[in-house]
Amino acid sequence: MTQLNVSIPPALKEWIDSRVAEGRYASASDYIRDIIRRDQDSINAETEWLREQIQIGLDSGVSDETPETVIENVIARRKQRHGLG
Repeated sequence: MTQLNVSIPPALKEWIDSRVAEGRYASASDYIRDIIRRDQDSINAETEWLREQIQIGLDSGVSDETPETVIENVIARRKQRHGLG
């Protein structure tokens, strides 16, 4: 395993130490690895969601509406959702 040294402020070190002291993590390194894995999972989920949304858009075909009409409709729906219109 490779090693990485980082500098953190005392408050963050205390936070890490408290998480380790709770017993869920064996060490500060274990805690940091878990945070990084969770971040990776989050990014992967967001990327998958974005790909799905792009595919939905591609599958929906080409609209006959003008760009101005599309924007006006989006604004009107937003106003309606927020009780502004």
